[in-house]
Amino acid sequence: MRNKKPETITFKADETLAQALLRVPNKSEFIRNAILNALENGCPLCQGTGILTSEQRRHWAKFLNTHSLQKCDECKAVHLVCGTEETPCRH
Repeated sequence: MRNKKPETITFKADETLAQALLRVPNKSEFIRNAILNALENGCPLCQGTGILTSEQRRHWAKFLNTHSLQKCDECKAVHLVCGTEETPCRH
């Protein structure tokens, strides 16, 4: 069985981004890694868009009635805490 040739995907970049990419030794590898990282670590609520719909905001507000966002004193990561439970961050 023959390996399928990788697909080439292009995108438009503004001048600032294009100039920054000129300093990257292996642009293709950098862009692949950045995209994979973004896809693997995207917000489960907004699914990586960075924007909540009005319906999502309504659900989020209801969720925050019984949960809160807290910053870990040790690692500084922001995390969800259920109710009044003060669960320490496990590193």
